[in-house]
Amino acid sequence: MEWEEGPRWVQITDQLEERIRAGVYAPGERVPSIAEVAEEYQVSTSTAQKAFRGLRARGLTKTFSGMGSYVRRRSDEG
Repeated sequence: MEWEEGPRWVQITDQLEERIRAGVYAPGERVPSIAEVAEEYQVSTSTAQKAFRGLRARGLTKTFSGMGSYVRRRSDEG
């Protein structure tokens, strides 16, 4: 992957958001794990974790301890 200027985690968050909005990851579907994202983008797991925090902050995913992160449904709250 060719990186643009700015934090890599933001760029990863943007790309994952594009996939969610395009329906690659449907509402209620599990998104790739932190380890999978780190491997795909060739970044550290801490960078991938920041990307996942970005997705949660944008209201796009919910994370369940021990289960992973899932695309939020419109009916999901909080």
